[in-house]
Amino acid sequence: MNLFKKEEPQMVEVKRHQLICPICSNNLFWKKTTLGNLGGFFNDWSTAVVCSECTYVFWFGSEI
Repeated sequence: MNLFKKEEPQMVEVKRHQLICPICSNNLFWKKTTLGNLGGFFNDWSTAVVCSECTYVFWFGSEI
């Protein structure tokens, strides 16, 4: 059993459209659900999607 298995980046779809990084045009991302502060008004679960090439971060207000 490998407790520290490295996660592989994956393609991500948002509303049936493949996500493409606007910085480097990559289509592989790491996706993490996190407790975030959205707009300074409240804490809620959000999803961070990080480009596997340039590390540009997309934040989504809910799980995608």
